[in-house]
Amino acid sequence: MKTKNIFLSAVVVAATVAVSSCSLDYDPIDTYSDVTQGVTEDEEEIVFSTKADVISAIDGLYTKIHDRQEHWYLDNRLIAECHSDNAYVGTTGAEVVPYEDNSIEGSNSVVERDWDRFLADAATATKIITNLDKVQDGSLSESEQNRYRAEAEIFRAMIWFDMVRMWGDIPCIRTTAGNITAENVGEMYDAYFPEQMAEEEVYQNIEMDLLDALQYAPDKTGDKTLFSKDVARALLAKVYAEKPIRDYSKTIKYVDELIANGYDLVDDYSLLYGIDGAAKDGYNATPLASNTVESILEVHYVVGSGNWASWMFGRCLENWDESFTWAKWVTPSRDLCKAFTDAGDTKRYEESVVWYECAWSNYYPSDNYAFMYKCRSGYVNWIKYRMGDLLLLKAEALINGTTPDLEAAATIIDKVRARVGLAKLPSSTRSSKDAMLNALLLERRLELAFEGERWFDLVRLDKVEEVMNAVYAKDSGRLAQRNAFTQNSYRLPIPQAAIDQNDKLIQNPGY
Repeated sequence: MKTKNIFLSAVVVAATVAVSSCSLDYDPIDTYSDVTQGVTEDEEEIVFSTKADVISAIDGLYTKIHDRQEHWYLDNRLIAECHSDNAYVGTTGAEVVPYEDNSIEGSNSVVERDWDRFLADAATATKIITNLDKVQDGSLSESEQNRYRAEAEIFRAMIWFDMVRMWGDIPCIRTTAGNITAENVGEMYDAYFPEQMAEEEVYQNIEMDLLDALQYAPDKTGDKTLFSKDVARALLAKVYAEKPIRDYSKTIKYVDELIANGYDLVDDYSLLYGIDGAAKDGYNATPLASNTVESILEVHYVVGSGNWASWMFGRCLENWDESFTWAKWVTPSRDLCKAFTDAGDTKRYEESVVWYECAWSNYYPSDNYAFMYKCRSGYVNWIKYRMGDLLLLKAEALINGTTPDLEAAATIIDKVRARVGLAKLPSSTRSSKDAMLNALLLERRLELAFEGERWFDLVRLDKVEEVMNAVYAKDSGRLAQRNAFTQNSYRLPIPQAAIDQNDKLIQNPGY
């Protein structure tokens, strides 16, 4: 390909991404752009003219996590639950079935849309971060710059963390690409067509963002929707448990800081995802509780601004018959239901799985069909990070750390079990590291079912092959396995469309 054609392609791709992002995500045009804000005399884009522009951009990040439910919420459950032993995909279609039968390819439309949208969201955060010191009217103080940068860094870190766990090596861009001109067309090529960054380096960049955010993000308030210092602590605890940058002592450190800051389990597990009742019975289908002592970051959906993802999983109880004529996504597996039953865990089972009569029979008889129940209303809060997850992550760190403390880990697991009426772990389990690790994995499976953690737990603890290659034989409801799970399965394929646009991208092994 001739050089001039390469750079012409760069311009076309950049323009296409901008247009398609708006049309795919139903986002309004950004409040700032070359059109609305113009450029300086030196032809440098004016991103923010006033502090109000900055606040509007920060508000836009919160809007993204609220509104863009497809990749933040729906696809996360498809990957974490249906690509694991927790769920069947629930419906038919080339975009979803491969997550159950392990036949995902780079042409998969879910893989492509998640890649594109995450990168677009990260780019939005980066544009804010790199332009906070250039507000034209000088109205933004240094402390305000620090706070808004911290909030954008937390948002970007959340995106990169989700991406690196899915794909491994990803483009991890900390600068904003400028406008292409005749003079800079050569140097702009790398900005528009970046290379992937090695997985470990991505984690180091996430760490860098979060450590800065920890200094300047808002302090804890009663509003758990904020990107606060404690959100940074929670994400750091999770980051340090991952293999490329693993430091379990730091996982323990940041969980302990959350505990010291007053976070704990709520007394009643049903307060996490429960509602006051179905609208057909005269209730509002609104949450039993919000901003609980357990929540670290949550997204609120209120009357008039509901979570549309609810009707993708089952009945949305604010409107009993809304969109209940077609097969739903993320159907609880028989293997998961058996795990609840074998553990005698009726409380978490009832809060995670519900049974209805429906018009289809893809996985169960239509007169008694299982549905994921943790998103039962359009007004249920989406809890992104909570202490149930973080406490069990600390237990993992105590089991697998350089100086294992099995009894301390067992005490944490016992606390989580006691909330739902289960007995303490037996002494035979408490005295064995392998037994404790298996007990931890089971506890995380039951505690966090349908919260987007199961697949990533199996990957983090190198359990994918052991668990997933065995589940097809013992779970009679699963679609037939197409490919065996191997080390290559730990990463999703890079979208082929992205590779076709950018020849610097390298496909993950096995695809």
